[in-house]
Amino acid sequence: MSEDDILLGLGLTVALAVGCQILASRLRIPALILLLPAGFAAGALTDDIHPDLLLGPAFSPLVSLSVAIILYDAGLGLDLRHLKGATRTVVVRLMVLGVVLTWGTVLGTAPALYGVPVAVASMIGVILVVSGPTVVGPLLEHVRPSDGVRRVLMWEGSLIDPVGGILGAVVFHSIVSGGLRSGNFRFGAFFAGITLGLVGGAVGAALLWFTLRRLRLGETLGTLAQLATVVAVAAGCDMAYDDTGLIAAIVTGLTVANLPGLDMPARRPFFETLVQLIIGLLFISISATVTPKSVVPVLLPTLALLALLVLVVRPLVALLSTARTELLAGERAFTGWMAPRGIVAASTATTFSASLTAAGLRGAGKILPVTFLVIVGTVLVYALTAKPVARGLGVSRPARARPLLVGGDPWVVDLARTLRAAGADVLMWAGGTRERERIEAAGIELVTGELMATATDPRARLEGVTSVFLLTADDDFNALASVVMEDSVEGPVYRVGPPPDSEGVVAPYTAGHTLFGGRLVRHAVADRHERGARFHAQPASAPRPPGYDALFVVRPGGELEPVTGAVPFAGAAPDDTLVLLGPAPPPG
Repeated sequence: MSEDDILLGLGLTVALAVGCQILASRLRIPALILLLPAGFAAGALTDDIHPDLLLGPAFSPLVSLSVAIILYDAGLGLDLRHLKGATRTVVVRLMVLGVVLTWGTVLGTAPALYGVPVAVASMIGVILVVSGPTVVGPLLEHVRPSDGVRRVLMWEGSLIDPVGGILGAVVFHSIVSGGLRSGNFRFGAFFAGITLGLVGGAVGAALLWFTLRRLRLGETLGTLAQLATVVAVAAGCDMAYDDTGLIAAIVTGLTVANLPGLDMPARRPFFETLVQLIIGLLFISISATVTPKSVVPVLLPTLALLALLVLVVRPLVALLSTARTELLAGERAFTGWMAPRGIVAASTATTFSASLTAAGLRGAGKILPVTFLVIVGTVLVYALTAKPVARGLGVSRPARARPLLVGGDPWVVDLARTLRAAGADVLMWAGGTRERERIEAAGIELVTGELMATATDPRARLEGVTSVFLLTADDDFNALASVVMEDSVEGPVYRVGPPPDSEGVVAPYTAGHTLFGGRLVRHAVADRHERGARFHAQPASAPRPPGYDALFVVRPGGELEPVTGAVPFAGAAPDDTLVLLGPAPPPG
């Protein structure tokens, strides 16, 4: 390829990876639904995007290291305090039974479906046992199931990937050493690989403890230290034994996230952006290696295999794994309807298929197209059906808007009471004891826990909260919280405006959604309420009383739309409800 061809291919790959993710966010669908067909179509229409031509022999090692970075990031989000009780029991069972039943099913059916030898069937089976956070996470964000089932599926997806990678490497070496036949499974090699990955993870965690704790690197250098450590440790482990770098990466992330005394940066914008970009690039690149000519012969047999995996194997695995646990019946059923395949399956299929094909194993060329079709099929099936299935099983969180009002002053509690009467499902949080007692006395649901600790966790979510209104008497707190909480809430974050002549530390200079416009700032609303003004809810079709200011519009479904300084109030539909602030009564 010429230099221009390489530049065109790299530019097109990045543009497709980012463009698909942006479009998916606008359409509110998982990005994989667009990434996989986009890469496949681009690979079919042009050779410029083909990774083997762009990168040559470097493509496979780059895929392995990229997946290691993804798994390290996934490990940072795994809190060992949540891996207990029913969650731990179900996750362990799902992994063990999932590997055995999935692998065994493919091994028993693939020779008849595809006409391949047992060695190829064994390779396909071990590739398809994995799931992964790159597909499970976006689907769960789309579905929004209950907390219990979400933890189970995220733990399973994160832990099964490195285990599946090691199994794939052991099976691959068994096939090659057995003269391209299905050699005996080497349990010694499997456990040696696990041990090597654990040692590599311990080394990575020790290096990060030294660089982040002892050297006290800032956010920029700390992020670079993490990236360098993960790449170096994963590369070293992979050099010793294939795919052990995956275990080292996730163990490093898991250890660092749970190590006492090691405070990871609350926000990792560069690292999170890098992971997102890597996911897009990998799916586009790997999909581009699959040709239409290789897909057509295996399409119908793979549909049969897909039906078997989705309708029989996964429900059976979930039924056995969740038996006699604390999970509710609906949560057990939904666990059986969520097993998409992701980037680890694609990357291992790319690596092992090419190697076995080059070694002359008959039927090895079918490994990648079969895996690709299973990934596409499972992602489409679960993405299109998971939400209605979760709703039907009663495990999805209610779609009704749940605004969180932060603050416990009398006017804030009075506002929350009025919003609730207007149809909004209001939650409240306050730090002071008297404020919390005032909220409870008003009969409003009080959010427990440390609000800012949750908000500054980049992987935490304020469960069920669709918007936040920061209404405390501390303008600087409101301003800072509006910045750090933005990624912890599914909807917008608003703050009440500071006084125009404020001399606070940050409040006058922080951008963001400010409530009620420049006239109704915090102290003006509080003063008006203290002098006797009250909040009032009325149908939007009724004429607004003179002297009343519109603060919120409550839609029929409970959605809360505030009046902000950036977006002036433009009216409401007849079936909406207006929340107004009345004028203060005259003195005497």
